[in-house]
Amino acid sequence: MIAVFGSINLDLVVSLPRLPAPGETIVGPDHQSFAGGKGANQALAAARAGARVRMIGAVGQDAHAGPALANLEAAGVDLSGVRRLDGTTGLAMIGVAANGENQIMCASGVNARVAADWLEGELSSEVLLVLQRELRAEPIRDAVARARAAGARVLLNAAPSGDADLASLLDDVDIVVANEIEAAELGCARGAAGDASVEALCAALGGTGRLCVVTLGARGLVACKGADVWRVAAPRIDVVDTTGAGDAFVGGFAAALDRGADVARALCEGTAAGALACTATGAQTASPDAGAIADLADTLVCDDARAG
Repeated sequence: MIAVFGSINLDLVVSLPRLPAPGETIVGPDHQSFAGGKGANQALAAARAGARVRMIGAVGQDAHAGPALANLEAAGVDLSGVRRLDGTTGLAMIGVAANGENQIMCASGVNARVAADWLEGELSSEVLLVLQRELRAEPIRDAVARARAAGARVLLNAAPSGDADLASLLDDVDIVVANEIEAAELGCARGAAGDASVEALCAALGGTGRLCVVTLGARGLVACKGADVWRVAAPRIDVVDTTGAGDAFVGGFAAALDRGADVARALCEGTAAGALACTATGAQTASPDAGAIADLADTLVCDDARAG
């Protein structure tokens, strides 16, 4: 069972010829709205990858709440832990350039009032708790402590970057997933050199009992746990929109771990999910299903070097 404790948003996406520089206005031909929020994206991705998932979070009492939850409901995600609070549903405004790169501005709305005591009764040794950093630091810290007390495993996704203070949480989580920027931020907070290699950052964030995964976009990933190292090269794809790639990776990876897959297979399935999510527009609408993930993962190779 996967419990996702995190943000729920509605995304407003504008297609642009290129991303604007500071102070610049760029006009695009159209806009679309999609359900989003890193927590909701990862919950949906895990459910589509075949996992049983419960979402714990909040939406407002506004017109955005229904669309923000629609995909989760359709995918069979348990929404009994989602509260409807007075106020506005979280909103993300996303510009997507012709080359697939994106620029995101996010308004927290009622996500800022999500509390860790909502996890009461949701955690046990059978649960993988998935966390991101779109909520306030306090409930994230409290959620980790509650998971530890209940014997649940914890996967912390270090996205989005911007709060290096959460580096202190790494000693209490089982798995950390970060991109290069996030890994450098957390690594510096833990004493790693500013020019450290990806492998050195991965080792600094990992540990004998903690798996660290550093995603590298088109270059694949590196993962470390103690002296064990895994590498997966990214498949070649036609990139349309990278907005949901990281969340799809986390969801696919978590779903594989939850069903008992080994690390190598879980990394391949996460990589496949993240790559497939880049082939369509929208963080949730692009999230692939279990069959597509498995088919692409079967073509990937995980190089591993294990301590002997």
